[in-house]
Amino acid sequence: MEWRASHILVRDKSLADAIIKRLKSGGSFEALARDFSTCPSKSKGGDLGWFSEGQMVKPFEDAVKKGGKGRMIGPVKTQFGYHIIRKTGERKES
Repeated sequence: MEWRASHILVRDKSLADAIIKRLKSGGSFEALARDFSTCPSKSKGGDLGWFSEGQMVKPFEDAVKKGGKGRMIGPVKTQFGYHIIRKTGERKES
């Protein structure tokens, strides 16, 4: 399988919680990613593109696998910080 996801990566859980609150009240995922994410993907609104098993750190990958398409997931803690994830696709590898 391959998955596609966007994320907002921050170092602080309280900031992650504040961003989630803004998302739940209608905030734009892409705009918040550009404003707050520490990942280079922020220039693309957090889009990470397609990835397959083993390409992402395990807690991130596990969360994406379990999450429903279009759903917000997180915060998910990894060694990089706290991820707020939106799963945007799933497909069988070609």
